[in-house]
Amino acid sequence: MKIRVRVKPGSRRVGVENMGDFLLVRVKSPPVEGRANREMIEVLSDYFGVPKSRIRIVAGKSSRDKLVEIEK
Repeated sequence: MKIRVRVKPGSRRVGVENMGDFLLVRVKSPPVEGRANREMIEVLSDYFGVPKSRIRIVAGKSSRDKLVEIEK
C-alpha cells in the first residue's frame, strides 16, 4: 500500500493524524541527517502495526511531503 505523508519535524508531541488526502506525522526529531525520516518510520510502524523493515520512503526523502510504501 502506498500513502502520502506530510512530516512535521520538531513537534512537541509525536503522532499520526489522518488529514483525508494524506497522513500528518508529527515527530520530535529535527530534519538533520535523516533523523526525522527514521522517527517517522518508527511512528508509522506503531500506527499500522507492521515491522519497520516493511516501511520505505519511495519519494521525497528530503521533503516534508513523502510517498511511503507499506508492505503488509
